[in-house]
Amino acid sequence: MANRQSLKELQERLALRLSAAKSEAATASWLAVEAGGQRYLIPLVQSGEIFPWAVVQSVPYTKPWYLGVASLRGGLHGVIDLARLVGGVDNGALALRDAERVTSESRLLSLHTALGVNAVLWVDRLLGLRNPSMFVEMIGKAPDAPPYFAQCLLDHQRQAWQELDLQLLADESEFLAIAA
Repeated sequence: MANRQSLKELQERLALRLSAAKSEAATASWLAVEAGGQRYLIPLVQSGEIFPWAVVQSVPYTKPWYLGVASLRGGLHGVIDLARLVGGVDNGALALRDAERVTSESRLLSLHTALGVNAVLWVDRLLGLRNPSMFVEMIGKAPDAPPYFAQCLLDHQRQAWQELDLQLLADESEFLAIAA
């Protein structure tokens, strides 16, 4: 009899946790990532699959932020170093070879297929999901910020998070022209 009661309590707890997880996932707006020591928010509706680091074949005569191509799930994807693309890597980190910057937390985040660009962003690490209630203030966009920089938000610890608009990034002529 005691085992049945324990099983029933376990099922009730699991049902509550599943319900809470579904509602949390439904309210999450962004995937939080770190690249080059900076924090970014990627809209979930614009992001695709997350891959572990893969072997990247370099492509000569391309811009420094274009690392090359990787075979992911049987398809070739251009690999973009997010930190270099947005200028978030300082000179000391840029001096490191890319292979030395790759860690066990490095991930490749694909752009949603609806954006029409077969590319992945190299991020240093994933920081989880974020929703609007986790932020207390919105900071104005800097005048010299790239067009794909959306709002900048401050969290409760007063840390800045830059939202990236991947649709605007995918439409950016500079992003589409990878030749150096």
